[in-house]
Amino acid sequence: MTVPSSYIIAARRSALGRIGGLHRNRRVGDLSGPVVLAALEDAGIAPSDVDELIVGNASEGGNPARLISLAAGLPETVASHSIDRQCASGLDAIIAAVRLVQGGEADVVVAGGAESISTAPWRIAKPRSLYQLPHFLRVEPSNMDVPDEAAPFESSELLPKRLGISRARQDAVAMQSFLKAEAARASRRFIGEIVPFKGNSEEARDQSATSPEMDDLEDMVPFVPPHGTLTPGNTSSLHDGAAFVVVVSETAWRARGKPPALRLISTAALGVTPDKDAEAPIEAMRKLYGRLNGFKRDEIDVFELSESSAAQEIALAELLKVDPAKINPDGGAIARGHPLGAAGAVLVVRLFSRLVRRADPKAKGERYGVATLGAVGGLGLAALFEAVR
Repeated sequence: MTVPSSYIIAARRSALGRIGGLHRNRRVGDLSGPVVLAALEDAGIAPSDVDELIVGNASEGGNPARLISLAAGLPETVASHSIDRQCASGLDAIIAAVRLVQGGEADVVVAGGAESISTAPWRIAKPRSLYQLPHFLRVEPSNMDVPDEAAPFESSELLPKRLGISRARQDAVAMQSFLKAEAARASRRFIGEIVPFKGNSEEARDQSATSPEMDDLEDMVPFVPPHGTLTPGNTSSLHDGAAFVVVVSETAWRARGKPPALRLISTAALGVTPDKDAEAPIEAMRKLYGRLNGFKRDEIDVFELSESSAAQEIALAELLKVDPAKINPDGGAIARGHPLGAAGAVLVVRLFSRLVRRADPKAKGERYGVATLGAVGGLGLAALFEAVR
C-alpha cells in the first residue's frame, strides 16, 4: 500500500483569515503565489524545475491553478490544473500529485489548495420564469432553490442527537481547540509553517485563533433553535487561505540528499447517505483502516481533522476509539477556520510540521499521521502519511 517513489519535502501555508478580513483584497493568485515560492525555496527547487501545479479550489471557477502558476512566477511551460471536490479539493490535489509522480510522469509537482472567498466571483442562479428574480447562491452548494437558503446545519445536528453528545460537551471541546491553538502559537509551533506576507504579527497567525471566554460560547444562539446544539462557537467557519506542498520523485529526493519528508501510505474516499453527512470523514477512516492490512491502528500518532463541528471531533474519537489527545493537537478548524478547498491541504501542511519540520532527527518520535475531512454533499476523504527521516 506504500508509495515509495514520491516524497513531500516541503509544505507551507498562509495564515487563515476571516472572510472580509486579513486577505480581503487578495485574489487567489496574490494569496497563493508567495506560499508556492516559499515551499519551493524550502525544498531547494527552482521554479524552472517544476513540472506541474495542481490546485484544489471550490469558489473561483475556471482554472485558478493556471492563474496561481503565473502569479508565482513559474515558467509558462508549467502545466497546471484545478480540482473541485469542495472541502476535500486540496487533499485531493496532493494525492493527485503523488500519483502523477508515482506514475513516472513528473519529477517535481507543487500541489495544494487555495481559497479567496473574499474576492471570489459571485454566483447567481438563473430564474426559472420571467416572474422570478435572480438570487445569489451560497459558496457551498446545496439543494435549496429559494433565495434565503439555509446552511445545512439540520443534517449536522443528527450526529450529536444520534450519539447523545450534549451542547455543553461540544462547547468544552471547542474551547479546548482554541486553547490548543493559542498554546501552539505561544510555543512558536507555526514558525516555518505560515508564510507572513508582511512584516507584522497579524500575517503570521490565524485570524480567528483567539480564545473566547467559556461564558461566550455558552451564550451563543444555536443555528437550529430552540433545541439545536451547533453554534458559531462550536463549529468551523469559512476562511480565506492557501496551502501548498512540494512532491518529488525518488530520483529527485535522492539527488537532494534524501531530506526528511512525508510519504503517502494509503487513501480512502466514499460517499454517505444524507442523514449521515457529518459522519463522512469517520466512514472514510473506516474504509482506510480496511486497506491497511497488518497495520496497527494504535501506531497512528496524530489525526488532523478539519472538523465541521466539535460534535464531529467527539464522534471520531468515540466511534473509532481514538485517543482524543491525538486529534488536532495544535487546535483544529474550529479555532483556525475552514478555508473550503484549501482545508485538506492545510491538514497535510500541519502533519508535515508535526512529523517532519519539528521532529528531532535523532529521536524516534511520531511517525504516522492521518488527514481526514468531509466535503459538502456527504463525501469523506482520508489519507495516511508516514514521516521519513
